[in-house]
Amino acid sequence: MELYSLLLVISTLLLATYIFHGLSNALFIKKKKLPPGPNGLPFIGNLITIRHKTHESLAKLAKTYGPLMTIKLGFINVVVASSPEMAKEILQKHDPEFMGRPIPDAVTAEKDYELAFPWLPPGTQWRKLRKICNSRIFMPQKLDSLQHLRHDVVKTMVQRVGEAEERGEAIYIGEIVFSTMMKLLSKTLFSADMLDPGSDAMKELQVLNANIMMLAAKPNLSDYFPFLRPFDPQGIRRTIGVSYDRLHELIDGMIDQRMKCRSAASDRNGDLLDVLLDYTEDEGPDGLTRLDVKLLVVEIFIAGTDTSTSTVEWVMAELLHNPTVLSKAKQELSEKITPGEIVQEQDIARLPYLTAVIKETMRMHQTSPLLLPHRAEQDVEIQGYTIPKHTRIWVNAWSISRDATYWENPTCFMPERFLNVDIDFRGSDFRFTPFSAGRRICPGMNLAVRMVALIVVNLVKTFDWKLPNGMAPENMDMTEKFGVTLRKAEPLVAIPVRIST
Repeated sequence: MELYSLLLVISTLLLATYIFHGLSNALFIKKKKLPPGPNGLPFIGNLITIRHKTHESLAKLAKTYGPLMTIKLGFINVVVASSPEMAKEILQKHDPEFMGRPIPDAVTAEKDYELAFPWLPPGTQWRKLRKICNSRIFMPQKLDSLQHLRHDVVKTMVQRVGEAEERGEAIYIGEIVFSTMMKLLSKTLFSADMLDPGSDAMKELQVLNANIMMLAAKPNLSDYFPFLRPFDPQGIRRTIGVSYDRLHELIDGMIDQRMKCRSAASDRNGDLLDVLLDYTEDEGPDGLTRLDVKLLVVEIFIAGTDTSTSTVEWVMAELLHNPTVLSKAKQELSEKITPGEIVQEQDIARLPYLTAVIKETMRMHQTSPLLLPHRAEQDVEIQGYTIPKHTRIWVNAWSISRDATYWENPTCFMPERFLNVDIDFRGSDFRFTPFSAGRRICPGMNLAVRMVALIVVNLVKTFDWKLPNGMAPENMDMTEKFGVTLRKAEPLVAIPVRIST
């Protein structure tokens, strides 16, 4: 009882101290001209206003308060950019000032999270890891040299779908794509010798990754009321920490196994793990530590599976929802690709319409609708407003990509809008930033685009697809579920029918 009373007193003092600090800080900020925004309720701010489908709620508010607005979430101020012009201010013109990252409380459950590439502040270590990603890991030549490993995985996927077709079974597209994405990444990182696609370790990796993404997507009071962080009131940090610890343990084991193989023989597999370990040995003290290697591998797994899986599921959903588009995609494949063959990565360049289908899907169903949040590293002036240091920044890419000011018929699925135009995945056109833009653009973009395209074209080329129970395409549920990634609210289920060749 005495312990409980002591904890209650401490909690009350912490709360009172934080409220006093918050009020003092609020008075200081009011002296600065923040972008306009809605008035919030005492203590909770605008949390209730945007709690459901945050990206859509913010888009509606932007119509009233403008493309640069301020919202208050608990004790946290957030500035939201909702136009290409404001996105350019944040991601390009003032890129150095907005390179910081606010770290979600759930992420702090990962051991050494502060050293992980996505959360590093701009500085020497961040620049080094960025350089390695661009020049060693995700450079086109290295990815080209490993594409045969990914082709093997896609062949296996096609075989699995074919077996389901023979049994007359419907397939949960997201499930088979998630499994395939995990295998594609593991092959690219570890080659065939490190992780058997059917092994218990692979299955466990899938479960751990799914748990981490699910828990990270949960609204966490500690992110909006930082004084609650020591108490972890929803238990999110404690629960997700178990999955993080086990994932680290598995990756550590794989790295140990590879290092033993390297010490016993001079042969190299040439996969991405070898690239990282070679760099560690070649550069000496200026290279990577063992911890750096592990954290990079962990982040590639976490970041590279859920987002790409969601994109493929949406592509397949839009194709089934739009039979005319699907027919055009199949026609292109029949004209450009030899019947009976697996489509390979080098073939994708000959398929402009299917590439446009993928881009249009990413426009309509932005995987990260608010991109990965930024944080001001100093006070920044934008169009007469002051964004104070440490303010969080959201770019509502979903809103921008569906704004009729910038897109003709924005809610219509029209891949043709990406034909014969110079709009790529690299964030140079701020109407279309599926991988963000600026120096914080996703470093794994080249690999993600290859994996998504490789899976989609082979699913479309090898099989016809029917909706279950005679459902008509126009009756499909195409609603979105907001989270870390913008998933399809109703998982896509489809029946494969093998195309005779």
